[in-house]
Amino acid sequence: MVSPVLLVYVRFNSSHGFPVELEQGASVAELKETVGRLQGVQPDRLRVIFAGRELCNESTLQEFYLKCAAHPTCDNDTSAALDLIMPNTRRVPCIACTDIMTPVLVFQCAERHVICLECFHMYCVTRLNERQFIQEPLVGYSLPCAASCPDSLIKEVHHFRVLGDEQYERYQRYAAEECVLQMGGVLCPAPGCGAGLLPVDDGRRVCCELGNGLGCGFVFCRDCKAEYHEGPCRQRTHTATGSALQGYIVDEEAALRARWEQASQETIAETTRPCPKCQVPVEKNGGCMHMVCPRPQCKFEWCWLCRVEWNRECMGNHWFG
Repeated sequence: MVSPVLLVYVRFNSSHGFPVELEQGASVAELKETVGRLQGVQPDRLRVIFAGRELCNESTLQEFYLKCAAHPTCDNDTSAALDLIMPNTRRVPCIACTDIMTPVLVFQCAERHVICLECFHMYCVTRLNERQFIQEPLVGYSLPCAASCPDSLIKEVHHFRVLGDEQYERYQRYAAEECVLQMGGVLCPAPGCGAGLLPVDDGRRVCCELGNGLGCGFVFCRDCKAEYHEGPCRQRTHTATGSALQGYIVDEEAALRARWEQASQETIAETTRPCPKCQVPVEKNGGCMHMVCPRPQCKFEWCWLCRVEWNRECMGNHWFG
């Protein structure tokens, strides 16, 4: 028996999710009207995005579900059919770890590659960290076979629910952000905001509207994402090497919010340590463990490994590693 009331959980921009009650078979246009009334926003200013795919006004919110007969559930519980996950009755080894595990996920590529759920989880989280999910208009935010086979995108995006609550929420947030970017929008760069914005013109001045719960009020430059300014954007200088800069090969806004920041932090963690005396970051660019603080007021001599003042023991044991 299908309940006449459909409970839809909506995440409005960067706010927490909240439930919206609609009739079964309600359209996306009706959802916009309800959310607009609750948030004080005109419905025509709202975009509904699910798993990285924008839903048109004529789409309905009614879906069909299957239940697992092996697990007792309440009458009101529903479960989407994850038809790519199945028992490994053929004992096919996992494409990643080569172990024979069950259950497994079978990709939709011509070769039907198999991956165990633990490796699938690792594959998805790794691609999520790198912002390497693929935005496909008809499918949404998805991944292909781990072997990069053609035409192998996972079409039922509920499969990513196996990532768990925390990673799946992150997946949904990234999917919505990527959809906004591909629609020509921008993401508010203010810390703690990240609201998706669709400016009405191509001007450099963008305001994250404060009214009606739409944003934080930050006004920024569309080109450099810094606080809005007149004149050309200030050139940024980076200490990262050329090889690190080559990793910056994704959508600009997405890279600014995630990958570039992550790559920078990893580079700093590997090549830079604070001076034990004044805490100024010192970059190591050779094999010698004898470090000298570059700050003129400090010039403290210390050991890269021990992080203490340079001494005879360090000199004798590991001067060059």
